[in-house]
Amino acid sequence: MAENAQYLTLGIDQEIFGIDIRYVREILDLRPISKLPHAPDFLMGMIDVRGAGFPIVDLRTKLGLPRVDATEATRIIILDVPVKGRTTGVGFVADRVFEVTGLDKGQTEAAPDVGGRWQSNYIAGIGRKGEAFIVVFDLERLMANDDLSSLAPPAGDLAA
Repeated sequence: MAENAQYLTLGIDQEIFGIDIRYVREILDLRPISKLPHAPDFLMGMIDVRGAGFPIVDLRTKLGLPRVDATEATRIIILDVPVKGRTTGVGFVADRVFEVTGLDKGQTEAAPDVGGRWQSNYIAGIGRKGEAFIVVFDLERLMANDDLSSLAPPAGDLAA
């Protein structure tokens, strides 16, 4: 029997991405983000979630896409991201969030290493849902070079 993993699907530009549901704490409507001086381009700032501060990453900028104005569909996804052997709370801004969906691990393919638009080093695989392709993030590799741990609360510090 095939193993079916659950992913939160989200949209960035015209692409569909997936994040393993194990890492998702909650999904928030966009709210004011406090800017941080001298922060890297992809780091939008910080937000407060029930008394804990979370660094907010603009996924568009992180993926090398231009920033766009927020819309009614823009969401902040609060995640527990594994970074350098520990779990760190981080928020990702996505253009839109779709649903939680199952992908058969047997049907997930390795990311093609053809250069191009996406850096394959932070892609865990590519799955299919009907006719659509879902690019599954490897969160640890996506955030590997970004030391946000000093800004974020450790996982488990936020009461669910």
